[in-house]
Amino acid sequence: MTSEAPPPTTNNALAARELEWAINSPALLAEHAAINKGIVRTRFPPEPNGYLHVGHAKSMNMNFRLAFEKLGVPTEQRRTIFRYDDTNPDAESPEYIDSLRRDLAWLGWEPERTTYSSDNFQTLYELAVKLIEKGLAYVCDMTKSEMEAQRDLAKRRSSARAVGKDPDVEAPIPSSDVLPGRNRDTPVERNLRLFEEMKLGMHDEGSLTLRLKMDFESANPNMYDLVAYRIRYTPHPHAGKGWCIYPNYDFTHGICDSLERIDYSICTLEFETRREPYYWILWALDMYRPKVYEMSRLNLEYTVLSKRRLLKLVNAKYVRGWDDPRMPTISGLRRRGYTKEIINTFCNDVGATRAMNVVEMAKLFQVARTTLADSTRRAMAVLTPVKVVITNFEEEAAKVGEGGMTFEVQNSPTDPSYGSHTVSLTQTIYIDSEDFRLEDDPSYFRLSPNQPVGLKYHGGNLICDNIFKDGDSIKELTCHLDSSDGRPKPKSHITWVPSDGITCEVRVYNHLFTEPEPSDRWEEELNPASEIVHPNAIVDPSVLELVDKKDVDKWKSNQALQFERLGYFVVDTDTTFDSMTKEGKLVFNRTVSLKEDKAVKKISDAEAKEKERRAEQQRKDAAARDILMTIDPKDLFKLAPEYIGSFSQYDETGLPTHNADGTEVTKSGRKKLEKERVKHAKKFGKGAKH
Repeated sequence: MTSEAPPPTTNNALAARELEWAINSPALLAEHAAINKGIVRTRFPPEPNGYLHVGHAKSMNMNFRLAFEKLGVPTEQRRTIFRYDDTNPDAESPEYIDSLRRDLAWLGWEPERTTYSSDNFQTLYELAVKLIEKGLAYVCDMTKSEMEAQRDLAKRRSSARAVGKDPDVEAPIPSSDVLPGRNRDTPVERNLRLFEEMKLGMHDEGSLTLRLKMDFESANPNMYDLVAYRIRYTPHPHAGKGWCIYPNYDFTHGICDSLERIDYSICTLEFETRREPYYWILWALDMYRPKVYEMSRLNLEYTVLSKRRLLKLVNAKYVRGWDDPRMPTISGLRRRGYTKEIINTFCNDVGATRAMNVVEMAKLFQVARTTLADSTRRAMAVLTPVKVVITNFEEEAAKVGEGGMTFEVQNSPTDPSYGSHTVSLTQTIYIDSEDFRLEDDPSYFRLSPNQPVGLKYHGGNLICDNIFKDGDSIKELTCHLDSSDGRPKPKSHITWVPSDGITCEVRVYNHLFTEPEPSDRWEEELNPASEIVHPNAIVDPSVLELVDKKDVDKWKSNQALQFERLGYFVVDTDTTFDSMTKEGKLVFNRTVSLKEDKAVKKISDAEAKEKERRAEQQRKDAAARDILMTIDPKDLFKLAPEYIGSFSQYDETGLPTHNADGTEVTKSGRKKLEKERVKHAKKFGKGAKH
C-alpha cells in the first residue's frame, strides 16, 4: 500500500472569488496531493509574441517568490514552471522565444522546468473531442460578425433580466439561428466529423470554429460559447507544421495548469471575469482545478506596457528597437544599465496586491541610485567639452615636482576594496560647457570671467583669462592655476578630463512620454527630448581597460560607471571600441542622474501642486479603466468611479434620471449617457489573456 503525502499547509493569503465549478472532488484532491507530494506549484506563462517588460518582472517576482512568502510555503516545497503560452503562431517567433528564456535567466529565476503549451496540442485536441462527445462542444460556421451580433443580443437580454424586465420584450430573439445559434444543437456525429476535417485541413481559414456549449443566459459574456479552436494555416515556431487548427488561450491555459499540477494560477485583475470559463472547462472535463488569484497589474508612470503599443513603438521606429533604453522591456532596462538587483528590488518594494495604483518612476530611479552607489566605479567625463589651455601649467608642475600632477582617485569613496586609479592633469584639459558662463551671476558657483573655480583633485583655483569664440559657441578658454596659500576659497569644484581622454558618444535618457499616464492619444504624447545624444563627449582615460567591445554583450549587464557630478552610465551595445588600438566607437547610456533632475526642482510650489493634482487624477482614471470591464452595463452609472456621486435617481434600466443635486437630467444628457452605456456594453467582457 502506497502512502500519500499530506497536502501542503498554506494560509488563505491568495483567496479570491469562489465558484461552484471550482470545487474539486475528494478524489481529485487526493490524486493531486499524491502527485505533488507536499509541494506548492505556481507558473509563469508569458506568450512569446514580444519581449518581456517590467510588468512581467513583477509577475515573475510574484510567481517565483512572493506568492510562496504570502502563503507561508517553506523554501524546499516551492516550485515554479516557466511555460511558453504559445497558442498563436501568427504572433510568435523564435526571436521572442529566445528572448523570454534569456531574460528569465538573467533576472536570476530558476524554474522547476520549462514547458510549452504547444507540447500539449495532441492532448488538448483529445480533450476537445471528449467535450464534443459529451455534447459540450460543437463546430460552428457563424461568421465573426454573426458571433458579435449573437453576443450583443445575449448581453442585452442579460441586462434586461438583471433589472427585472422581460428579455423577450426588451431584446427579442429574431431566430434560433441567431441565438442560441444554428449549429449549437447539431448531432455529436456531425461535430466529430467536422472537427476531424478541420484538423485534416479540409476547410478554409475562418470558415469553421469549435465552440464550447456554455451559457447564453449568464451575466458574464465570457460564458457565451467561447471559441476553443480556429483554423490557421500557419506553421508553429515550436511545434512545426503538424497542425492547422490551434486552441485559443481560454481553452488552453486552464487545462495546461491542471496537467502541470499547478496549485495557484496567478494573473491580473482584468481577467477576473475569465475565472468562470476557466473553471467551467475544467469542470466539464473533470480535471483538477487550481486556485486562481488576480493581482493588480503594474502601472508605471511615463510608460506603456500594452504589447500592441510597444510593438507600434518598435515598428514605427519611435525607438531603436525592443531593447531601446527608453523601452520598459527587460532588454531595454538592461541596456540602460538597470541590473537584475535593481529590477528585483523594485518589484519587491512594489509588492503584489489587488489594490490598483500607478507607481512613480521616481521609485525605480531611487532604487537604481541606491544600488549603483555602492557598486559602481567612479570616473570623470564631460558631455559638451570646452577646451581649456592652462598657461602657467609648467610653472605649477615644477612646484610639485615629478608626478605631482598625477592624482590617485578612489574607485569608490565608501569601499576601499574597489581599489583606485590615477588621473593626470595636463596643460590642455576639457571642462563641461555647463561649468562655464560668459556672464557673472551671484547664484552661479562655477567658472565665469570674474569668478574662479576649484579644480577637483588638484585643489587649486582655475581662473579664466581669455575667451575664444566661434560664432556664438565658445571654442577655447585660456586660464591659469592659482595654488598659492592665500588664494580665495572657491564656491565649488568642477570635474575635468585630461588631453588624453577618450572621445565617446553619451546618450542621456529622459521619460519616453510627456504625460505620467499616456492616454489614448499616446503617440502625440511622446517626448521629443526622451533621448539627447552628446556625440563629442570625453571620458578620462582610466576607464580604458573597462570599455572594450569584447566585453559587451546584449544579454548581460555591461560595465557601469559613475561619471562624477553627472550620473550613472553604462557601456552601450553599439560600442565597437578596441581598447588596444583605441579605434572604434565608444557609447555610454545614462542609467539615472545622481539626484532628481534640476528641471524638476525649478518648478514653483503652485506648479508642483498642480502637477500632483494632475497625477492624482490620472491615477484615479487608470483605476477606473481597470475596473470598468467588471461592471455590468446596467450598473455603469452607479459603480463606475467616474460616475460615483454624480446621480441620485435612475430608471429601471439603470439610466440616470436625476443629478446628484436632485435636478432632472436633460433629454440631451440622457441621450449622451445612453451612448456611453452602449459604448461600454460593446467593450464589456472583452479581455486578453493573463
